[in-house]
Amino acid sequence: MNKQELIDAVATTTGDSKAATGEAINAVLGTIIGALTAGDAVQLVGFGSFSTGQRAARTGRNPSTGAEMQIAAAKTVKFTAGKAFKDAVNAS
Repeated sequence: MNKQELIDAVATTTGDSKAATGEAINAVLGTIIGALTAGDAVQLVGFGSFSTGQRAARTGRNPSTGAEMQIAAAKTVKFTAGKAFKDAVNAS
């Protein structure tokens, strides 16, 4: 399912217009991104939680040449599924 299919499915379920549903979904995603960018975690009870982590700098190798290269440190985004979400997926 892509974003447009998600908008269509939610609009059908709620009876709202696709435009309003698209704006609502974009607002939710934007809020989650904003919270993670600020360093906060987002917990949606029954669904899961979004958080950030750190990946340390390390030395890697270019697979085509074998030359060593430095890989910079980076922030990562983590998602941990909630119990209700896991149970729903495993029940099917």
